[in-house]
Amino acid sequence: MNTRTLTTIVGLLAVALAPLASAQDAATLEKLAKEARAKFKDDAGGKNADYIPALAKVPSHLFGLTIVTVDGKVINVGDVNSPFSIQSCSKVFTMALVMQESGAATVFEKINVEPTGEAFNSIRAIEEGDGRADNPFVNAGAIATVSLVKAKNAQERWDKILGCYSRFAGEKLTVLDDIYTSEAATNFRNRGIAHVLFNSGNLHAEPLECTDVYTKQCSVGVTCRQLAVMGGTLANGGVNPVTKERCLDAQHVPKVLAVMTMAGFYDGSGAWAWNAGLPAKTGVGGGIVAVVPGKMAITGFSPPLDAFGNSVRAQKAIQYISEQLGLSIFGPGK
Repeated sequence: MNTRTLTTIVGLLAVALAPLASAQDAATLEKLAKEARAKFKDDAGGKNADYIPALAKVPSHLFGLTIVTVDGKVINVGDVNSPFSIQSCSKVFTMALVMQESGAATVFEKINVEPTGEAFNSIRAIEEGDGRADNPFVNAGAIATVSLVKAKNAQERWDKILGCYSRFAGEKLTVLDDIYTSEAATNFRNRGIAHVLFNSGNLHAEPLECTDVYTKQCSVGVTCRQLAVMGGTLANGGVNPVTKERCLDAQHVPKVLAVMTMAGFYDGSGAWAWNAGLPAKTGVGGGIVAVVPGKMAITGFSPPLDAFGNSVRAQKAIQYISEQLGLSIFGPGK
């Protein structure tokens, strides 16, 4: 038997056995997701965000987990069909849009990618630095990122952002009006942040326009499944694993994941990297999207948050799954 024939046989066997291996993987993932939910569903730690009044009203018992693999398999456990506001998880995908339109250097040069060491809504971090926002995941950085979306007016800016999110999710997404109304009525600090950035020459569109569009993007409703498909698109090198549409050039994905690793959990980012070892982004709506490059995304949703603004149950569940499978990007712990 020559080498070419042997290679052909091995390839055919791999194709034939792939569905079996994939099915086993899906079964294992579902088992672990169920174990994680059962293990932490009664955890009473944390509390809903209340500085946005509508978030305080979201039922705190909700808890869902979704895993989306790069070959398009979807594993759902728990309350995965309850829409929640994407909040700061949105920052990942607006950054991706700007990188796709203008290149990664635009984000690096005009916003920067360093952790701030300050609260996510800090104004002092801008003033004590060089006037830039430091990274795209603090509020200042997210508002600056919105300002970099190429648009002639607020409507075009918003349409581009919502269209980008919908492509990543593989479904048309919409704003949760009650969240937007509540957040727009209380976003005075973010308006101040936008004006400070504009004053230092580091906001690239009108401040109140950028603040309003940013508020809208945070109010987009997603389910656990939709957010997991968005994360799965990053895990799959920028290609949506369900629709197969390319949403982001592959060259940009590692840089997106790098910022997620450094700043995705706010002041809890170091502990998260230590414990779970996955690029991830949280939102005060209770969602967390974690990415295992080349393999899958794991999303958790549960409204009660810790002191840093990260879902208590969701982070524990995702960490559990990561530990059991040795998924840390820094090397398997087991």
